[in-house]
Amino acid sequence: MWIYEKKLQYPVKVSKCDPKLAKFLIEQYGGADGELAAALRYLNQRYTIPDKVIGLLTDIGTEEFAHLEMIATMVYKLTKDASVEQLKAAGFEGHFADHDRALFYHNAAGNPFTVTYIQAKGDPIADLYEDIAAEEKARATYQWLIDMTDDVDIQDSLKFLREREVIHSLRFREAVEMLKEYQEQKKVF
Repeated sequence: MWIYEKKLQYPVKVSKCDPKLAKFLIEQYGGADGELAAALRYLNQRYTIPDKVIGLLTDIGTEEFAHLEMIATMVYKLTKDASVEQLKAAGFEGHFADHDRALFYHNAAGNPFTVTYIQAKGDPIADLYEDIAAEEKARATYQWLIDMTDDVDIQDSLKFLREREVIHSLRFREAVEMLKEYQEQKKVF
């Protein structure tokens, strides 16, 4: 189904140990508007969406898993050399107590990932508007994360992810217009 290249979609460089930023970045790993929720949402919605846009949901859903891998890499690199004292000072002690340095799907507040983050209405237009909203919320979160760090290497990777959210939103908007046109066409059976 996939060809696996052992490299990230975009390089992730980290200039310094920063567990505090990692704590906030984990929002995009297991939060409501994060990459896991997006990937699962889009891949699930494919089953009730017209054929015209199945490929779009498949492509973007799959790409979200690549973004999830980038976030995981950032969090890992930001915490791998942190002392227990640094993790505690960053507010990461609950995560450390439960998972050590292993990644776990939860948001920045420590709440575990839940499937209630994922929406699917079964109406293609409603689902695509939900997808647009999800991409715009993720774009906003990436901007806030960019603003929270002075690490230009992390900013670079986050800017890449932010721009992909913009592209995904635009593609979903195009899909809405395609489906509206399709619904307005006279059907002859």
